[in-house]
Amino acid sequence: MVSALIVLEELRSIQETQGAIVDNDNIVVTFNNDEVAYESARSGVALHDQSHWNRIEVSDQHRLDFLHNQSTNGFKLLKPGETCDTTFLTSTARTIDLATALILENTVQLLVSPGMALKLIAFLDRFIFFSDRVTLTDITATTTTFSLIGPTSATALKSIEILAPESGYINAEIGDTPVQIIAGSGLGIPGYRLVMVVENAAIVWKTLSEIATVLGDRPYQRLRIEQGRPMPGFELTDDYNPLDAGLWNTISFNKGCYIGQETIARLDTYNGVKLNLWGMKLSSSVPLGSVIYSDDTKVGTITSIYEFESGSAIAIGYIRVKAGGAGQVVTVESQTIMLEDLAFQSRLKVV
Repeated sequence: MVSALIVLEELRSIQETQGAIVDNDNIVVTFNNDEVAYESARSGVALHDQSHWNRIEVSDQHRLDFLHNQSTNGFKLLKPGETCDTTFLTSTARTIDLATALILENTVQLLVSPGMALKLIAFLDRFIFFSDRVTLTDITATTTTFSLIGPTSATALKSIEILAPESGYINAEIGDTPVQIIAGSGLGIPGYRLVMVVENAAIVWKTLSEIATVLGDRPYQRLRIEQGRPMPGFELTDDYNPLDAGLWNTISFNKGCYIGQETIARLDTYNGVKLNLWGMKLSSSVPLGSVIYSDDTKVGTITSIYEFESGSAIAIGYIRVKAGGAGQVVTVESQTIMLEDLAFQSRLKVV
């Protein structure tokens, strides 16, 4: 563990020479290039440090069956080299987290949201019975994730002699350093996530930062809200299910039981989804939790907001389905705004 801490200090040292400002949670908030980094993610390629996101290793003989039975997507037929997005739910189908699963030769690695590993492990451990051969391990401290975001991400990887995967993940080397490269940035923008052991973090970051614009967490949050990726504590809470959150693509409707399955099946069968996430542009910022109205009727709530230096803001919020969708005019704190679609959202059942 000491060597891992030393390596992370080396990573931070490199990042500080690039202008990094780190907060009390050891997250790089900005590289003092927020607008440039944002534009690179939209039209070129940007590099985001996701070391603070969590990672869980699921191992032993019954790992695929266990994940198949405890999360929303299908795992039994997945093979090494494949990935899938899945959600973990409470018994009443409230969303705990959205995860990306990498199917390795002898384990499954789950990429989960910041601060969620221990909570998920504690939750899932209750469903491991005496005959189950499953082990859950928090590997956040021994691994690292970086994300390449933007339409030229594949070209950037090609410049260092890596042919990026179109789907799933590949095992590759950056220099002589082993990494796993996963198709998809985790946003509604092209890109890749790279996972490696923590000892290799500094050298991989140094190489990637030579082919991509470094991007702090502040502009990343702008991208997240703009794209509509839901997060725990904001859009993924005890108040909402994954269909509300636009995560239809993470759910297999053809498999058997899993935690929360009965509720999801009823919502699907009887068109019971009552909320959808939509984007908004505001002329001035409003508090989180601000009520959204259509005429004089409450139809929704602001769940995430990003404020610009000018005082204007972008936000996402849950809106009642009956109130309409993209193009619908609503009001928030006396501001008249139009609902906008979100690239990350999946609103249709995947067959």
